[in-house]
Amino acid sequence: MSEAPLWTRNFILVSAINFFLVMVFYLLVIVIVGYTVAELGASTAAAGLISGLFIVGTLVGRLIVGQVLLHFGRKTTMLIGLIGFFLLSLLYFVPMGVSGLLVVRFMHGFMMGIASTVLGTIIAQILPPSRRGEGIGYYSMSSTLGTAIGPFLAIWMMLHLGYQAIFALSSGFALLCLLVGCFLQVPDAITAAKNSTISNDEPNDFISKVMEKKAIPIGVVILLVSTCYSGVLSYINFYAKEINLVETASVFFLMYAVAILISRPFTGPLMDRRGENVIMYPAFISMALGLLILSQVESGRGLLISAALLGLGYGNIQSVCQTIAIKSTHLARMGFATSTFFIFLDAGLGFGPYFLGLALNHIAYSQLYLYSAIASLAAIVLYYVLHARHVKPIG
Repeated sequence: MSEAPLWTRNFILVSAINFFLVMVFYLLVIVIVGYTVAELGASTAAAGLISGLFIVGTLVGRLIVGQVLLHFGRKTTMLIGLIGFFLLSLLYFVPMGVSGLLVVRFMHGFMMGIASTVLGTIIAQILPPSRRGEGIGYYSMSSTLGTAIGPFLAIWMMLHLGYQAIFALSSGFALLCLLVGCFLQVPDAITAAKNSTISNDEPNDFISKVMEKKAIPIGVVILLVSTCYSGVLSYINFYAKEINLVETASVFFLMYAVAILISRPFTGPLMDRRGENVIMYPAFISMALGLLILSQVESGRGLLISAALLGLGYGNIQSVCQTIAIKSTHLARMGFATSTFFIFLDAGLGFGPYFLGLALNHIAYSQLYLYSAIASLAAIVLYYVLHARHVKPIG
């Protein structure tokens, strides 16, 4: 008996949209602080706020998208997000002050929150249930590639072409997302699923209207580990300058992405056959080792080994946690489960650098990564208490 198909037309197109959304995010986030200071004369604090408001907007978008999905369905909600994302990309060309850019950044993030959450919901519902872990693993690679390629493009273009070229490319990618989205053939079954699945005792409290309660426990786990990883995203370049490894650090995230690409064909199917615990426990250990090596690194080789271990660790934790969140509920609530996962993920990646930055007023970068390694190990206990002990063995 042959396996259910995974690489369908819709799967490829949704993954492509997600890849370009992530590319636009990283193209802009890498340069927006420098642009705001150099072109608008803003203070560093104001520039940091402009950068961070995108994440705040994304969080707000994810909080309301569940209700929007129930009323408009997947295809329409996705197109609303993609149209807004494209139009707001064009506003970076319009001369404006700091206040105007603050509004644009918030709304841009808001539209991405809506679009990317719907994409995650569509993926979860078009994948064969028997291959859901494998499929979400491959889907998350589209984000991984965007995370690796986006910063490289941004830095190269900033050095050689300037900010306007970056804004033009971002707008082009946003338009491409919208065009591809128009050609998606997504069965808009949310309403039907809701009518057939939701009974009179369906939870109707405030939290259930914006989040899926069953996905909150695994959300707390991804909140902790993404906060630990946010220190790598935000401060690796500063740390590399401190230890004189700037040249090697330029390929850090490429090595991170390569490790995920190599592991994903094995970890996804293994999760479907053996369950999530067989992936999660080694991934926690790999992430902790990567952070430990990073805290003590003295050579370029050590830096790249750290990147690979973080890819094997955090990269797989992220995709498995997303799968767990989606599997925690029924079809009609998948949109809420997906948004709940990303709310906790974005909170860790978005607000983590602020709190870790406060810690850096008192400790060195090496100590930050050492403590992050310890926190990654502590996440094993959190994962066991909140999820793993309730998992029934497979096979």
